[in-house]
Amino acid sequence: MEKNFWKNKRVFLTGHTGFKGSWLVLYLHQLGAKITGFSLPPSTDPSFFLKAQLKNFCHRHIEGNITNLSLLQEAVKESNPQIIIHMAAQGIVRESYLNPVETYASNVMGTVNILEAARTSASSELRSFVNVTTDKCYYNKEWSWPYRENDELGGKDPYSNSKSCSELVTASYRHSFFNPADFEKKHNLNLATARAGNVVGGGDWADYRLLPDCMRSFSKNEEVSLRFPRAIRPWQIVFAPLEGYLTLAERLYQNRPHQEDESYNFSPQSNDGPATVEKVVSLAAQHWGDGASYSVHQGDDFPEANFLQLDSSRAQSRLNWKARWDLETTIKETTLWYKNYYSSSREIVPFSLEQLQKYLNH
Repeated sequence: MEKNFWKNKRVFLTGHTGFKGSWLVLYLHQLGAKITGFSLPPSTDPSFFLKAQLKNFCHRHIEGNITNLSLLQEAVKESNPQIIIHMAAQGIVRESYLNPVETYASNVMGTVNILEAARTSASSELRSFVNVTTDKCYYNKEWSWPYRENDELGGKDPYSNSKSCSELVTASYRHSFFNPADFEKKHNLNLATARAGNVVGGGDWADYRLLPDCMRSFSKNEEVSLRFPRAIRPWQIVFAPLEGYLTLAERLYQNRPHQEDESYNFSPQSNDGPATVEKVVSLAAQHWGDGASYSVHQGDDFPEANFLQLDSSRAQSRLNWKARWDLETTIKETTLWYKNYYSSSREIVPFSLEQLQKYLNH
């Protein structure tokens, strides 16, 4: 990213109270951006957003549901953003089995609404839109090789499927209303999607997520029970995809669009990130110490894919993006963040900023 690009840029960020959204608020604030955040109140207790008082880092903080089109349109129009990053979503696979209607409403109609708000804002200053989806948007065939951006979409569980729908909605709006062929003739907006998954890092307290569950158990000297110990995922620290989203948003803002630039994978390289659930938990227990342990629980009512990996060649070649930390460092630093939080040895914001800078300096 260019050093001063984000200074005073007006950024509209949905989902800013969530795990990744909170870190992005911190990141954008450090870059000097003027952030308008639109989101429901934090859904977890504790909450990184509340503990770090990140509301104070936002130019405007709006509590609202992205399923409310009129409220979203009003917020976008009043904030007059130059860049929109859409991250608001129901993001848990297990929760999508329990509440599929809410999952589809948020992840599909929420995408329609934010795109419609962008379309009807009538602002020539809005030039960049990044819709953050997931690595699970691909139709998982349990391949042993990574998925590329042009591979088939179509997740099987409600969460993954809803994110596939979000990708299709974005592609439709891009073709129908923000067509690259009409750039600077009928519109000024470049639009792309970003696919990343299995993001870990401090400040995540969502249920049914591997490392948050581990950290809660370790802090209470309880044993962790693993549901899918042999499942393989491309684990990456939260800073890696956030740097990718911002680099993509910056490039969309600055450049004329290309027809093929409609989606980007952000995932660690094959020798740096993918690993089994059991390996990740073993590393976490090792770095936590104090007798941290786990056991394997056989069977589960909510199936998930066994193998998933992405090919990030497009992001590497066109955006010069690459995850900076390997798996060992990722798990070590994530565990360190939680140990600091539970021990209250240092204040949350200075420690978090120090860890972010450590990543960017790597």
